[in-house]
Amino acid sequence: MDIINYNFDDLSALFINCTLKRSPRQSHTRGLIDVSKHIMEENGVDVEVLRAADYDIATGVYPDMTEHGWEKDDWPKIQKKVLDANILVLGTPIWLGDKSSVCSKVIERLYGYSGELNEEGQYAYYGRVGGTIITGNEDGVKHCAMNILYSLQHLGYVIPPQSDAGWIGEIGPGKSYLDEGSGGPENDFTNRNTTFMSWNLMHMAKMIKEKGGIPAHGNQRSKWDAGCRFDNPNPEYR
Repeated sequence: MDIINYNFDDLSALFINCTLKRSPRQSHTRGLIDVSKHIMEENGVDVEVLRAADYDIATGVYPDMTEHGWEKDDWPKIQKKVLDANILVLGTPIWLGDKSSVCSKVIERLYGYSGELNEEGQYAYYGRVGGTIITGNEDGVKHCAMNILYSLQHLGYVIPPQSDAGWIGEIGPGKSYLDEGSGGPENDFTNRNTTFMSWNLMHMAKMIKEKGGIPAHGNQRSKWDAGCRFDNPNPEYR
């Protein structure tokens, strides 16, 4: 097999672990995140992992909720990390067949910034790529992935092919990913999907960065508001 050396040292990735557990409690989701983190770091990506439950993140859909009645809100400093990263991966456990409440809150706070614009007049998240990692011992990996990846693309993220990975154990009160004898870290299907996801995120982020972002035509909110209609055929706009 030919060995190709890729260099992604101009890229950065942020993993937000949406476990319900605060540090230093063991997080099975973090265990699978670390597989993807290792692959990216081996190829030069600057990676940061943060655990959302360790922060005081206010509930709401505005960039800074201290301006809307909350005494404290750590989200603005997380938001800066989000905007500094070429790659965003949301990790979540499954509860009642769905993503965690922490993950829902993170997505809501991401949404609170989605109306901001970049220098080209596009929505602020344009030019970044997103993925998701999911763990649990009940069904719901694909359901959670559909929900999370839809949300990210709706905000402006590019979703590469096969940009989700997950592991579930025996349905019910069975072993979790990092439990001894779970088979999670050795699972070929999970390892394959996590590897493909990691590389697809890196490849897509690199392609977009080398092209200078998503082309700024037909998608600029600033020009739409100024009256440009980008060939929209509606007579009322002409």
